[in-house]
Amino acid sequence: MRVVVVWKDYTDYARGVIDFLREFHRRTGKELESLDPESREGSNFAQVYDIVQYPTIIAVADDGKEQMRWVGMPLPLINDVSFYTLGD
Repeated sequence: MRVVVVWKDYTDYARGVIDFLREFHRRTGKELESLDPESREGSNFAQVYDIVQYPTIIAVADDGKEQMRWVGMPLPLINDVSFYTLGD
């Protein structure tokens, strides 16, 4: 399972995402993948999964199928997201 946070730095929500990523790591010991939609990889990922609003957190199965998506603010609970990282 892959959990990806797609977001842009230097935005009004950036501090919230940074704090979420830091707190997620502190509580779970796991890092979430982070992508900038303006980078080549981030742009391709956003296009494949039709991500047009930021921040978006998306859980993707190993076969590439979307399992869950959280869009915009407020961000989801850490426990809700960590469920999708249990197999890692």
